[in-house]
Amino acid sequence: MIWDQRVEVHVFNQPTDMRKSHDGLAAVCRNVMGHNPLSGQVFVFMNKRRDRVEALFWDGSGLCLYYKRLEAGQFTNLWRRDSPSRLSTMELRLILEGARLEGKLPLTPAEFKL
Repeated sequence: MIWDQRVEVHVFNQPTDMRKSHDGLAAVCRNVMGHNPLSGQVFVFMNKRRDRVEALFWDGSGLCLYYKRLEAGQFTNLWRRDSPSRLSTMELRLILEGARLEGKLPLTPAEFKL
């Protein structure tokens, strides 16, 4: 994946039909999530069985779709009530590798104040 650490990652908080392609997911970004799919941000979608993930992003010249299907097991549930609607790129990478992110703590420390 080519996302740097400054990219915002938004998680769609409902199971998604994985038959949706670029245009269908872009419509969800725009009409349901309220984001511009051409913003350069990453939008993550997961199916009901949690064995497939799609990430939609604009690379500067076109919409790209990253797709991963697990042969065994499940991804962590990204639409639980306590699950974040935004992730860091590192958290997304961990999820795609199979991490659960239980007891998630922010990866970026709070601003230091004197």
